[in-house]
Amino acid sequence: MPTIVHFEIPTDDIERSKKFYNDLFGWSIEKWPGAVDLPGGPEYLMITTMDDKGNKALTGGMMKRKMPEQQGITNYFDVKSVDAYSAKVAQLGGQVRMSKTPVPGLGYFAICTDTEDNGFAIWETDSTAK
Repeated sequence: MPTIVHFEIPTDDIERSKKFYNDLFGWSIEKWPGAVDLPGGPEYLMITTMDDKGNKALTGGMMKRKMPEQQGITNYFDVKSVDAYSAKVAQLGGQVRMSKTPVPGLGYFAICTDTEDNGFAIWETDSTAK
């Protein structure tokens, strides 16, 4: 069953946001070396969260906000096929706002909205993605 596997936090001020989330939750937030291969370039940071026992938990990302008035936190749901779930989103009355996009060596994602205009993403892990 698809579940949340990643989240992204857009920010106007990366250093301010890093400090806020580190001070609030103790998250480790570091620049992701692979970000130069992604649309938007090197401003992508990886967030590592821990559960109450100190075990690594859900991962996240942080990047410069691209759409100041519309871009909120995005949850990524793991699916077997971005293509199949993109079709299902449309069939059920949602919209695919950004079609299948590769993250080289990791997988593919698509950005969608549900019937209430809430944004989310679907993620397909595929180490052969180019």
